[in-house]
This record gives sequence, C-alpha cells and structure tokens, in this order.
Amino acid sequence: MSSNNHERVSEIRASAFEFDRSIELRPDPVGSLSSWTAQLGAGWRIANAVNGGLLLALAGNALRHELDGDRGHGDPLSISAYYLSAAEPGAARLSTETLRAGRQMSTGQVSISQDVGGTRVERLRALATFGDLPPAGDAPPSWTAPEIPPPEACVRASEAPAGLLKHADFLERVDVRLDPATAGWATGRPSRRGQIRGWLRMPDGREPDPLLLLLAVDALPPVGFDLGLAGWMPTLELTTYVRARPAPGWLQLALTSRYHAGGFLEEDAEAWDSTGRLVAQSRQLVRTTVPSR
Repeated sequence: MSSNNHERVSEIRASAFEFDRSIELRPDPVGSLSSWTAQLGAGWRIANAVNGGLLLALAGNALRHELDGDRGHGDPLSISAYYLSAAEPGAARLSTETLRAGRQMSTGQVSISQDVGGTRVERLRALATFGDLPPAGDAPPSWTAPEIPPPEACVRASEAPAGLLKHADFLERVDVRLDPATAGWATGRPSRRGQIRGWLRMPDGREPDPLLLLLAVDALPPVGFDLGLAGWMPTLELTTYVRARPAPGWLQLALTSRYHAGGFLEEDAEAWDSTGRLVAQSRQLVRTTVPSR
C-alpha cells in the first residue's frame, strides 16, 4: 500500500455523516503502512457487542485503502468475515495485507483486534476481493424484490418493544422500517416462516454506497426472531457479495432462513436499491439459543 492511501484517510475525517466518522481510519503511529487504528462507538452496540455489519464496513474501508491504489480497485465485490470474539466500544487496530494485485481485481485480508487487559484479542478476520463495480443503473437486470408496503406504512424501529430498544443502541443509528407482515415477533406472534423484510436508510441523509451495503446486510433484527427464537444470536461467519453501486434513496432488505438445527441457523439477506436493482446478497451462520415460549 502506498503512502498516498494514508493521505486519503484525512479526507474521510471531514465527513458530516455519522457512518463515515464511525469507520474512520487513522494511520497507526507505531505500525506499518498497512496498520490503522479506529474507534468503535458505543452507539453501534447490540447488547454489549458492536454490530457485526459496522465491523464489516470498517474492515471493508481498511481494505479499500489497501487495495485501491493506482488500479482503481476500491469496491468490495466479495468479502467473507469470521467473527472471532465480540467487539466492544473503544479503540481497535486494523492490519491489512495485499494477497494478489491483478488488472481487474485485487484480493486482500484484514484483521481487527482490541487490547483487553494488556492482551491483544482478535475480533474479526476477513478475506476479500475488490474491483470496480458498475455504477447505479448499469447493473444487469435482477429478479424482482418482494412487494412490501412503502416505508411510511411500515413499523419503525422506535416502535419496537422497550425491552429490545434498551439493549439495541444500534437502532438509534439507522432508520429501519419493518414490513408489518414480518414484524409479529415484536408482539409475541412470530410467523415461524423465517422471514423479515423492511427498509433502511441513514437518518442523517447519508446515501448508500458499497461500504454502507456491508452494514445494511446485517442491519435488520435477526431472522431467528421470526422463528420464535430469543436471546443472544452471535454471527460466526458472514459472506457478502456486492453486485452494483446503489442508487440514492431507501434500501429494501429481505432476510430468510430455511434451516435451523443443532443450535445454528443460516440467514440469507438480499438488498435492492431505490430503482429495484439487486445490489447486495449475503449469507451468515448464526449461533442460536433456546426457543421463546
């Protein structure tokens, strides 16, 4: 990675948007050109852990600076992250490495760690391929998004049960609207079909881009809630494919799960932009607890 990429970090710091400030990178004063520091904000917590989508976006930002360079490989195409331990609010260190620099795509890895009682604990490690995504509107046609009510007719996150809001500071950072047909779990009536659908935008007007898509695929409540599950459901692994740069406006999200057994379930996410184009897909493996009664 060239020193020019470190100089570009200063451009991010001037952002007026909270998301950009939350994935801000600073050169590590005691590390190499591939080492960074960041500050994980308490406002992005679910329970006591920082949201996995925010961590994925932070990892993607570090790899963007690592892999972009003169080749123009600044967009995540595919990123697979393993969540090794729960990240806490506070300082974090990121280390990146270029594994392959090609003409059309480059591949790298990133590690996020935190100091815990004098011991460095790794929180996330990801492997990703970056390239140059087609602009909004140039993506090939995709299958149609499911029909859901418009955002103004959906359930706001602020209307969630008080017990959930108490442990989800993250919901104050995003504007989430849930399809009423998939929000019965919030009042003790899960459909048990394994489906949650809704809309997402940033409340401060920050428009979606490829890095925000990495947050979006993990922004809705866990699909396990609609299966009648309760309690902490940590992500073990999350793979995301970004298909195109999204157009401005609301993102439409759909979560599904087809298989839950042995204390694990898969959660598939799809994201469409305001033009109806599929812009991201993901699958994550989730550890579950006992069903709710």
